[in-house]
Amino acid sequence: MAEKSVDVAILGSGTAGLNATGRVGPSGKSFLLINGGEPGTTCARVGCMPSKALIQVAEDYHRRTHLDRYGVDGHTEMTIDIPEAMEHVQDLRDNFVDRVLSNSTDNMGERFVEAYAEFVDPHTLQLDNGDRVRAEKIVIATGSRPVVPQAWEAFGDKVLTTDSFFELEDLPQSVAVVGLGVIGLELGQSLNRLGIKVSGFDMAETIGGTSDPEVSKTALEIMQREFPIYLGEAVELSAEGEQVRVTAGDNSVVVDKVLASLGRTPNVEGLSLANAGIELDDNGVPLYNPNTMQCGDSHIFIAGDLNGERPILHEAGDEGKIAGYNAAHDEVMGFKRKVPLAINFCDPNICLVGKRYEELDLDNTAIGEVKLAPVGRALIMGQNRGVIRVYAEKSSGRMVGAEMITTRGENLAHLLNWAISQDLSVGDLIRMPFYHPVIEEALQAALNNLYAQVETKNQGPIKELYPL
Repeated sequence: MAEKSVDVAILGSGTAGLNATGRVGPSGKSFLLINGGEPGTTCARVGCMPSKALIQVAEDYHRRTHLDRYGVDGHTEMTIDIPEAMEHVQDLRDNFVDRVLSNSTDNMGERFVEAYAEFVDPHTLQLDNGDRVRAEKIVIATGSRPVVPQAWEAFGDKVLTTDSFFELEDLPQSVAVVGLGVIGLELGQSLNRLGIKVSGFDMAETIGGTSDPEVSKTALEIMQREFPIYLGEAVELSAEGEQVRVTAGDNSVVVDKVLASLGRTPNVEGLSLANAGIELDDNGVPLYNPNTMQCGDSHIFIAGDLNGERPILHEAGDEGKIAGYNAAHDEVMGFKRKVPLAINFCDPNICLVGKRYEELDLDNTAIGEVKLAPVGRALIMGQNRGVIRVYAEKSSGRMVGAEMITTRGENLAHLLNWAISQDLSVGDLIRMPFYHPVIEEALQAALNNLYAQVETKNQGPIKELYPL
């Protein structure tokens, strides 16, 4: 059994762990990056990237259904080779994973160890390869895994998660998607557009993480045109010959496969965190300061999906940088976190920016709205479905958040996020240029509607222009 001593040990080589390593390395501190399980980030292997590859295939194939309006003949004869499409998705996935590895762990030599680790005491880690590591500082970035109810495990490979879905060589003829958050909506819609019979289920009364009643209502109306959706009831599975019966209240379907998209759970099992000398929550996850990523006043830091707070790549990257920086320095520094941003790449995009509707003080908040139906560019694109809702402080006009379902929402959401990050008001935004014809004109209309409701107005006779 070999024993090693380092300044910093980093557990997990996903997005958070790699970003932590990127801050520790240049500091001159000695380190080990220790990873158990599959190499590569969750995003590259089973998350953001392969799902977007599948979405692109599905969107391109779906375009054929709109060609008749242009007088294009023959589109109804088009077919898709699903195994070839899945091979394309997997080739792209493998490319993304290879890029991650070639720019990180492939170049670390002995400083990268493939093994599972557990705490022996607050400074000592036992690896399952027999080695033992003593570290002055430790960053825990072991990530998360898909949630699968224990009772569902009896159905074996008939229950899919993102860990197994992107390994399929072919797609089943019918799928029940249980959980209609980001991954459930994205994959459910894509499967439907590829010709798979899809049924969607969620215990919540809304889909896509929306809380604004107008956005929630519109999102449900749009998505139900693509596949049946059943909300507000717990799901039970039962065997039906070689298939699975999915039951939620009075609704029941029989399918070939079930896609469980029920969220993710932190990878804390096997870490023996009880030996780490830090306080844990009821789920066994370390309590920490989100501005420093420090666990209490200890030498241990956490980052990424493990904490379950912001399971999004850019947030995991930030947390890794914060944890890595503080692990590499004697004095712990706090950092301001970014304005929340969540994007669901279903069509149309569902986006949440800043404060969500359920977090607003409605008595002191103004809400602006526009529906996409009359927006010229959206009409030309055949994408005039959706609604944009923007929020500002009623007294000052300062932008605080937005929820929307709209084509190219990913772009509009970034603009609004940057505006909120800079403490801009709705008055500031309506003085920005809006080209014609662009989807951003829908945002302009929502902002004008919002501006009419706030108390602080722009100086000068023309609200859209600064007076000289």
